[in-house]
Amino acid sequence: MTGGPHLPEQEDIRELLSLYEKIRAGKGGGFLSEESFERIIDHFDDQDSIQKAMEAADHGISQFPFSSSLLIKKADLLIATRHYKKALTLLDKAEILDSNDIDICILRTDAYLALDMQERAVELLEDAIQRFEGEDRIDLLFELADVYDDYEVFEKIFDCLKLILEYEPNNEEALYKICFWTDFTGRNEESIKLHKKIIEEHPFNDLAWFNLAAAYQGLRLFEKAIDAYQYAIAINEKFDYAYRNMADALMRLHRYKEAIESLEKVIELSRPEDLIYQAIGYCYEKVKNYAQARFYFRKASHLNPDEPKLYEKIANTYIKESKYQQAIKYLEMALKIKRLDADFNFMMGECQLKIGNYKDAAHAFLTVVQSKPRNIKGWEALIRTLFDQQQYNEAEKQIQLARTKAGDKPIFDFYQSAVLLMQGNIKEGVAVLEASIEIHPKQLKQFLKLFPSAVQFPQVVELILKYKRRRRL
Repeated sequence: MTGGPHLPEQEDIRELLSLYEKIRAGKGGGFLSEESFERIIDHFDDQDSIQKAMEAADHGISQFPFSSSLLIKKADLLIATRHYKKALTLLDKAEILDSNDIDICILRTDAYLALDMQERAVELLEDAIQRFEGEDRIDLLFELADVYDDYEVFEKIFDCLKLILEYEPNNEEALYKICFWTDFTGRNEESIKLHKKIIEEHPFNDLAWFNLAAAYQGLRLFEKAIDAYQYAIAINEKFDYAYRNMADALMRLHRYKEAIESLEKVIELSRPEDLIYQAIGYCYEKVKNYAQARFYFRKASHLNPDEPKLYEKIANTYIKESKYQQAIKYLEMALKIKRLDADFNFMMGECQLKIGNYKDAAHAFLTVVQSKPRNIKGWEALIRTLFDQQQYNEAEKQIQLARTKAGDKPIFDFYQSAVLLMQGNIKEGVAVLEASIEIHPKQLKQFLKLFPSAVQFPQVVELILKYKRRRRL
């Protein structure tokens, strides 16, 4: 029967509560010890019966007026019910009776923070840290770190954790926390020195090796980071976060096959995550194994079906293999979730162009420029598509609109020239082209890319030769 070992304790508390109720009602001549009152207060507190706990504390204090522990318990209840000044008064009395109780300091800190007196809380804790030793000092340093966190003095949090590790190098909580705050504050060099010292004294501390690696990684010293992660893994072969971070460092060094091995180990040691599957897919994509990349991107999408970026990643692998119909299928899935996304629509437009669906391509590019009207790339693609389809009037209309929305960019003048030439406005088209070359000669390549048949116009050829002769001079 589950819970059997706890029955005597439960019976004991029932007896205490029964006796307490009799004393409270003035029946019988029973007696409760100071410790019994503490247990009764804790019981009511655990049951979220704060008012009953407060009454029990008052009864206890009336019988044991010099009990610092009962005063502390009532102060704790007063803080829970937001009576901070009353709590501080009780804690002052408790300190007179027992100045060495660390709970007095911690509760005072809570009250000061609630009263928005952070500086007073810091002074109190800093003073107490000098007076207390051992585990009490460690607890106070953690408390001080929390105060600095509330106060957003983040550098001081690192300092507190560093002090804890200097006193107690194997403190797991501090080792876990300092890794985050090292990254947050950028104090990687200090972290390296600290953890090297810990490792000298405790060479089998896997967390210290991990933190050392993370600090190297923060400085982009990826080779050193990988070496340190390998030590952490050698000590703790089930250290999944070490494999995870090592994979990131390996990817930064373009060592994708090794990164895949490390990420596969993460999957073996922890529950499946879409981010890990994405990372494996990314590595396979980098080594041009697109089928395997898709396999892992699909695994990621099964875990996170509402993330459109995953469908875009699958589509991108098909694009790299020139399988545009398959890419379109996955882009449609992405667009069902995020219909107006400029990147998805741009990719869709490019795929539709590849298979000759110019109308659908133009529609996709039109969505791009509507979503991001200052996106030059979207306007270029839309104008290029309309131009290729000989929709010169519409292309001219979009060029004017592009100037209004995205600014009067040089490329739009070159495109204007191409449209004028194809509309038969040769003189005006050449004049616009010549003015554009004078101001932005580098854009001529874009003009010829859009309109390679421009060389069929003798005036354009003459203008290009004139420009090239000038460049040689």
